[in-house]
Amino acid sequence: MNSCSDVELRVVGANLPRKDAIEKVTGQALYSTEVSLPGMLHAKVLRSPRAHARIRSIDVSAAETAPGVHAVLTHADIPKHFMPVYGYFIKDQPLVAVDHLRYVGDIVCAVAAESEAAAVEALARIRVDYEDLPVAASIGAALAPEAAELFPEAPPGIVPAYGDGASAILRPGKNICYQFNYTTGPPSAFERCDHVFEDTFHFSRMHHYHLEPFVTVAEARADRINLWSACQNPFPLRKELARMFKVPENRITVNVPFIGAGFGAKNNCKTEPVAVMLAMMTGRPVRFCLTMEESFLTNTQHAAILKLRTGVMADGRFVARESDIWLDAGAYSDASPLVAEKAGYRIPGPYRWKHIDTRCYCVMTNTSPAGPFRGFGGTQTTWAGESQLDMIARRLGIDPYEMRLKNLLKLGEPFVPGESGIDSDLKEGLDLVAREVGYFDYRKSPPKPKGVKARGVGLSIGFKDGGGVNKPAQARIKVSTNGDIYLHCGTVEIGQGARTALAAFAAEILCAPYERVSLPEINTDYLPFDQGTNASSAIAVMGQAVACAADSVKKQVLEFAASQLECPASELVLDNWTIRQGEKRHPMVPMIMRYYGGTGFEFTGEGYYKAPSDHHAPLEAPCVFWEIGWGGVEVEVDTETGQVKILRLVMSGDTGRSVNPLVCRGQEDGAAVMGIAQTLFERMIYNDAGQLLNNDPLVYRVPLAEDVPASFRSITQEQGHGPGPFGAKGAGEATILPVASAVANAIEDATGARITELPITPERVLEALTRQQAK
Repeated sequence: MNSCSDVELRVVGANLPRKDAIEKVTGQALYSTEVSLPGMLHAKVLRSPRAHARIRSIDVSAAETAPGVHAVLTHADIPKHFMPVYGYFIKDQPLVAVDHLRYVGDIVCAVAAESEAAAVEALARIRVDYEDLPVAASIGAALAPEAAELFPEAPPGIVPAYGDGASAILRPGKNICYQFNYTTGPPSAFERCDHVFEDTFHFSRMHHYHLEPFVTVAEARADRINLWSACQNPFPLRKELARMFKVPENRITVNVPFIGAGFGAKNNCKTEPVAVMLAMMTGRPVRFCLTMEESFLTNTQHAAILKLRTGVMADGRFVARESDIWLDAGAYSDASPLVAEKAGYRIPGPYRWKHIDTRCYCVMTNTSPAGPFRGFGGTQTTWAGESQLDMIARRLGIDPYEMRLKNLLKLGEPFVPGESGIDSDLKEGLDLVAREVGYFDYRKSPPKPKGVKARGVGLSIGFKDGGGVNKPAQARIKVSTNGDIYLHCGTVEIGQGARTALAAFAAEILCAPYERVSLPEINTDYLPFDQGTNASSAIAVMGQAVACAADSVKKQVLEFAASQLECPASELVLDNWTIRQGEKRHPMVPMIMRYYGGTGFEFTGEGYYKAPSDHHAPLEAPCVFWEIGWGGVEVEVDTETGQVKILRLVMSGDTGRSVNPLVCRGQEDGAAVMGIAQTLFERMIYNDAGQLLNNDPLVYRVPLAEDVPASFRSITQEQGHGPGPFGAKGAGEATILPVASAVANAIEDATGARITELPITPERVLEALTRQQAK
């Protein structure tokens, strides 16, 4: 990869305008919610009011004759040769229910009508006779011996190949759809420990709360399906729909306009199957758009219980960790097996161990399905691991900062045997946030409580592997006769600024103005393959494919110019579509027009990247990069009311090299505020009957502007060790990871009371204070 280091142009590292800025601020940007086709119908679905039930009978006759109705879809209407279930590793979620309903919100049937109002009116005419079944609305209830089984018969599923130390099991027990295991080092390591500590942590479930709803417009004509969808992974979506509807992939086109955020929710099938099936039944385009309330019933984050057994030496050196993690998968598996992989793999944190033994279980409950969420298992594991680290340090009388330093992995040191080396200086980042939050000042002179208010500081290091597993990416770059650059890749713009960064890579390598790079909208017919916009992979994975394509084009251009100038290509420099040969400058356009007889030409380069497969790597391929988030927090705790106020919040991530510093800061700021939400406010509350009590946006508590600390700093480090172009690596998830544990650690620093369950509400603080006083 070559940059423009020898010319004045600088693109990477500059705060250039986002590629989508003008369209978005002027209202010209097109989102899937705004797609409208001639003759388009509107879909609505009847959802189960019961958390667990069988359908005895369903009568849709009155709905079929309702004004404006064109089709009513039940399971009986699906052709027998279709495969109307979907999922990632396990195909268990039906397009519409067969006879078994597993959560409040499960789709019973669907209606396509001239308007949404007409569809809703028709739904009210449908009569369903339900037989209630026992409900298991929590992990504990689902694992109880007397619990009813959500899937008495096993749905089809697979276990992917794993490398050294890793394995998985389908359906290892009742209401467990998947179990991931990882082990390394001798179990006898526990016998050498001076102390062994066992602690349990509870992690609450959040909703993604993306402002743009789940939405699809589907058109099915003859044997072709066209989709416009708010989807983060259009190519895998195309494959899944082809499998379900028995249509070749080359007869399915997925178009993805701008997406109004996703945070992981908009992966794989959501609204697409219902829209496609109704379009097939009616011969008309069908739009299926969910309300915000329905979004709560579609996909969520995983609640979790994490039990850690950790062995240490008296001086604070880590020796062994045994972990059991139970993820609340909800009623269908969705991406739970993938999240289990990551949670089970990340639970050791960025530390050195002699022995690791982990089991992570996906527990099926009668609640909304859980799937990908920003942090993807790292939020759960950082909460537990970094909380227990402070607890152990205080039990041993060791400063938590010092204990971290004693055990942190070094730059370049493999995370575990067979894995890639850590690509951030962990001590450098920890020292930065500790200084900024005033940690060392607190240790020199701890503040005394003022009345009922006590202050404390806490640290945490969030840790996750980034870039996805076995994730391929392709890119194509075309340069026209006049030097205009067309960048073709399947990375989806969901607000994170990926298109801006990828355009900057192309411009920098081709030594061209950033404004000359354009990117077309996502269309799976024409763009090269990308596995999906997730795992913070755009920079480190797709970025390398783009760089490869740009290098290919640049080589072709220089070789062409060398042939025209009759000199070695090594003597030439490309500079804004002009060839420099020493002091001479040769514009490209005349050379191209002369050689091609006035017709012009386009140079085209292809790029591809995938981390090499390696069976010695536990997940079958080494981690592309490590996404680290360091956090420092100062809190004030009112010991009379339990109210916690964050006085100072310092969050930092390492981008390797910030392609666009302002965009990077926006991502890290947003992730940190989402971390505040997880810590203090957000949780989806289910009662024992499986009813979600707060799926109203007016009731579900998210942070307000006034909840952001007055002293809030997010510091973007550029340590330069990333694998992406120019030393860059992904960003956007790191700073959500450490917030919760840093706050809990600061509360214990202030009061001596330990919180082990999220969110940290005043009630839980008072309960912890009461327990502390009783000791």
